[in-house]
Amino acid sequence: MIRTQIRLTEQQYRRIMAPAQRENVSMAQAIRNAVDAWLDRRAELSRAELWQRSLSVIGKYDSGLSDVAENHDKYLAEAYADYEPREDLG
Repeated sequence: MIRTQIRLTEQQYRRIMAPAQRENVSMAQAIRNAVDAWLDRRAELSRAELWQRSLSVIGKYDSGLSDVAENHDKYLAEAYADYEPREDLG
């Protein structure tokens, strides 16, 4: 491992320490986990892997509705009608 030093705001410190304590991990491990998650979200996948992921969900879920293809906009609007975005996901 490479030792490094970072500066956190008080809010960042509190936000990282709360889950770290709940999960019984060190602050350093919590930060490493957060960095891994951040990097994973930005990882570029090959076209083959993206294609395989897409294929893996075909037929996996069933809404029980027979008209989703025709009324997808209506169903999407209904699903998001009460959606309130979380500010802490950014």
